[in-house]
Amino acid sequence: MKELTTEGLLEAVRQWVMVESPTQDVAAVNRMADHAEGLLRAIGARIERIPGEGGYADILIGRVPGETGGPGILLLGHMDTVHPVGTLAGHLPWHVNGDKVFGPGIYDMKGGNSIALSALAHLHATGRKPRMPVSVMFIPDEEAGSPSSRARIEQEALNHAIVLVAEPSGDGGRLTVARHGIARYYLKTTGKPAHAGAYHAKGRSAIREMARQVLTVEAMTDYDRTITLNVGTIRGGTHENMVPISCEACVYVLVPTADAEAEVRAKLLALRPHDPDVQLDVTLGLFRPPFVKTPAIQKLYDHAAGLARDLGFEVAGERVAGGGSDGNFTGALGVPTLDGLGVIGDGPHTHYEHLLASCLVPRTQLYVSLFETLGSDLIAG
Repeated sequence: MKELTTEGLLEAVRQWVMVESPTQDVAAVNRMADHAEGLLRAIGARIERIPGEGGYADILIGRVPGETGGPGILLLGHMDTVHPVGTLAGHLPWHVNGDKVFGPGIYDMKGGNSIALSALAHLHATGRKPRMPVSVMFIPDEEAGSPSSRARIEQEALNHAIVLVAEPSGDGGRLTVARHGIARYYLKTTGKPAHAGAYHAKGRSAIREMARQVLTVEAMTDYDRTITLNVGTIRGGTHENMVPISCEACVYVLVPTADAEAEVRAKLLALRPHDPDVQLDVTLGLFRPPFVKTPAIQKLYDHAAGLARDLGFEVAGERVAGGGSDGNFTGALGVPTLDGLGVIGDGPHTHYEHLLASCLVPRTQLYVSLFETLGSDLIAG
C-alpha cells in the first residue's frame, strides 16, 4: 500500500468486516485468521500460528523485522467479535452513511487491526522498516476474556519493550493510558425446599438470602474511588409455590488499582450467609488485572501525541478506560503499554457499530510514525 488514501484503507477494513468471526465459532474465527495471515505474509512477516485450545480458534503471530534488533514492539489485536454469523445479512450490513461506516466488529476492533497492518504494509511497499522489530499478535477469544490466549500474551509481552494495542480510541480519538481491572464473581445460595403454602416455615429461601447478599455487595461500590460492583444477572427458584432451594448471581467488578482489587476480593470472599441454614458459595471467574499509568506510559503517550501534532491533528487527550482489553495483562506486568490506538467511532457490540472514515488516514499515519520512531531509548529512565 504505497499511498494511504481513505478509499484504499476503507477497502482494507471492508475485507476484515466481511469475514464474520464470532468468538465461539472456531471455523469462522480461523477464516479471519487466514485473511490476516495472508496480509502478514504479503509484507514478509514470519508467521507463527498456534493451534486453538479450549474450544477457541488459533492464535496468529507475524514477526516483522526492524532496522535494529533486540526486544521490539508487540502489537495486540483480537479477531473475534460478539456478532453472530448472519449479522451482515441481517441487522448490520456493511454500509456507508456520510462519514459513518457500519459493520459488525468494524469498531471493536477490525478497523484498528486493519489500519495497523496497513501502516506496516505502507512501510513495506515504500522500502522502509520499523525502527524496532514488530510482532503482530492476533488472538481469537478477547470477547470471552482471552482464556486461551492470556498466557501467550503475557509471555510475548515480557519479551518485548513496548506494547501497542489496536483497540478503539476513546471519544474523539483519545488514547488509553490505563484501564480498570475487571473481575466476575459468582454467588450461589443453597437453601431448603418446602411447599410455599402448607410448609412455608420449614423452608429456607435461597432467593431471600441472595437478595440480602445483593444489597451487601452493591453497597461496596465507592464512586469516589471509582470502584463499582454490579450484580448484573440473577436467577433462582423453580416454581412460585415452592420455597426456592437455589439461586445464582454474577457480580461484575471494576477496580482502578491492584490494591483496590485485593480489598474488594477480600470483602467478597469473606461474605457469610445471613441465614445460618442457607449455604453461600463465592467464586472468582474471569479476571483482567488493572494497569495504571507509569512514567514510561506517559512518555509513550506524549510521544504519540507529539507525532499526531506533527501530522496535523490532535489525539484529543488521554483516558483511563473502564472497560478491559488485553492491554490489562501487559500493563499489569509493567511492560509500557499504549492502548486505544484504533479507529474513532461508536456503538461497539451494537447494531449501529461504526467507524468514522475521516479518521483512517491520520490514524494510519500515526501508526507509521510510531513504527518508525519508537525505540527503547524513548522509555528508558
